Amino acid sequence: MTELSDSGLPPVQRVVTGHDADGRAIFKSEDVTPTRMIPSGDAAFLLLWTTATVPADNNDETDGRLRDAGLTLNQGSVIRIVDMLPGKESPMHRTNSIDYGIVMSGEVELELDDGRKTTVREGGVIIQRGTNHLWRNITDRPCRIAFILIEAPAYRHDGQPLPEDKPEDKH
Repeated sequence: MTELSDSGLPPVQRVVTGHDADGRAIFKSEDVTPTRMIPSGDAAFLLLWTTATVPADNNDETDGRLRDAGLTLNQGSVIRIVDMLPGKESPMHRTNSIDYGIVMSGEVELELDDGRKTTVREGGVIIQRGTNHLWRNITDRPCRIAFILIEAPAYRHDGQPLPEDKPEDKH
């Protein structure tokens, strides 16, 4: 029996490919891992992969899950699964990245710093372009989102870069 994620959702299957000595495609690894609660208690995270650079280097044999990554990875990319818990919300935050969020199950409310909101449902995709925002789960079930974050220069407003405001900087 596979262990459930801290959110109560199923664990996540991760399949990593690579090359053998003859240059042929192989399965390097496959695992099933649950998401785990983050210290704030509003979500359960699972880091799937990182790259140290953008563009990525497919000759780097490091297991991307083993790199030290915060919310984003400076000069690189990150993919993680986020299970937003019912009735919870993230802090308002902004990162120097372009983020692709794919809602895999449930739904989540996205709020911008001016108070505007929209609901993104299962199968919906969010393209987050360095804006200040928060996530809120207003339902009674967890919402699973796959987030791909790729480093980007800070958005410039009137010629000045807007500062990052990461949740881990709020402690």
